[in-house]
Amino acid sequence: MEVGDFAKYKNTGTVGKVSDIMTEGDVTWVLLDITDLYYDDRTLEAASEDEYVETSYKDRERKGSVKSVQDLLDTLGEISIEDVSPGGT
Repeated sequence: MEVGDFAKYKNTGTVGKVSDIMTEGDVTWVLLDITDLYYDDRTLEAASEDEYVETSYKDRERKGSVKSVQDLLDTLGEISIEDVSPGGT
């Protein structure tokens, strides 16, 4: 594995581009740009470029937050005032 290659974290399927590689003792750590985290290279496998979707962690968080808000609004749209207050007021 080299800087610029694509790698997939086996546990979650996260695919990123290798930004840095460092070795400490007998462990090689690989930095993936998508999470900005180092992974033990034994937990990664080669991935193809078409598996890679370039988004930042903040972008993914924002998309998740928007979906959470939309889900909440959808749920609230299903609630009637009579469900909340016996008198409907």
